[in-house]
Amino acid sequence: MSSRPLYRDPMHDGATDPTLIWNRAERAWWLVYTSRRASAPDLGDVSWVHGTDLGVASSVDGGATWLYRGTIEGLDTEWGRHTYWAPEIVDDGETYHMYVSVIRGVPGAWPGHERHIRHYTSPDLVRWTYRSTLGLSSPYVIDACVAALPGGGHRLWYKDEGDGSHTWAADSSDLHHWQVRGPAVTISAHEGPNVFTLGGRHWMIVDEWRGQRVLVSDDLDVWEPRGLILDEPGTRPDDDGFGHHADVVVTGEEAVIFYFTHPGGGRRSSVQAARLRVRDGELTCDRDEPLTGPLLPVEGP
Repeated sequence: MSSRPLYRDPMHDGATDPTLIWNRAERAWWLVYTSRRASAPDLGDVSWVHGTDLGVASSVDGGATWLYRGTIEGLDTEWGRHTYWAPEIVDDGETYHMYVSVIRGVPGAWPGHERHIRHYTSPDLVRWTYRSTLGLSSPYVIDACVAALPGGGHRLWYKDEGDGSHTWAADSSDLHHWQVRGPAVTISAHEGPNVFTLGGRHWMIVDEWRGQRVLVSDDLDVWEPRGLILDEPGTRPDDDGFGHHADVVVTGEEAVIFYFTHPGGGRRSSVQAARLRVRDGELTCDRDEPLTGPLLPVEGP
C-alpha cells in the first residue's frame, strides 16, 4: 500500500510543486520538487521560501515508496545562492528538457524581484546544461507546464504575475524557441497550470489557493471552467487543507494527481496523491479513496 503522506522531504520538510518523470536509465520514477526550507530560522519574512534547491526522490515500485536522492546541481549561471521553483520536465525520447522558475538570490519579500523561466537539457536527469532564459510576456513569470500539441510541436503554459497572475501560453516546434500566444486563462488569479488529456478531452488544473480550478477544452485554445477539486480537506494523515500546485500522470483511463499540502497550516509541507477520473463528462477526485498497490506503471509509461 502506498504510504500516507506520499512523501516528505527529509532535509527541510518542505516538498512542494511536485513533478513526475520516468528515468529511462534507472527504470524508476523520479519525483522532482521545490525543496522549501521549512526548517530555516523564522526571520519574520519569507526568505524561507527562497534560496531553494530542486529536490529529487525516486521510486522503483510505481510510486508506492520513495527514496530521497539529493538535489539537482549545476543550474547556476552566475555566482551566489539563488532560488529554484516549480520544475517541469519533458522527455523527447533522447533528451530531457527542464523548464524551471529562477529568482536571483534569497529575497525576504514576495514583490520586487524578477522571476524568469529557464530552459536546461540533460541526457540523464543528473547533468544539466543551461540553454536559455525564455523571453515571455513579462519578467515576472513562473510555473511552467509543457504538453505536446496534437498537430506537432509543444505548448507552454505559465503564470504571469505581471498580468494579474493569469495563465499565458507560448508555442514551440523544437522545445528551444518559444513564441508567445497571449493569455490563456483569465477567470481568476491563480498559479501552477497543469494540462493533460483524459477521457478524450483536454483538461487544465490551476491552483486558486482554495483548491484546484478545473477547466476543459476540445482544442487547447478555449478553456471552460468546471468547478474545483481538492478544495475540501481530506481525512488521511497530513491531507488537511487545500491541495496545492499539482502534477498529473495519466495511466490509461484514469490518472493520478500529485499535490502538496501544508498540514496544520504551518510551514512544513507533504506531497500527496489521489486518483482522477472522468465521470459523466466531469473530472472527479476523491482524495480519501484508499490507494493500494503501484500508483504508476512499474516498468515505465
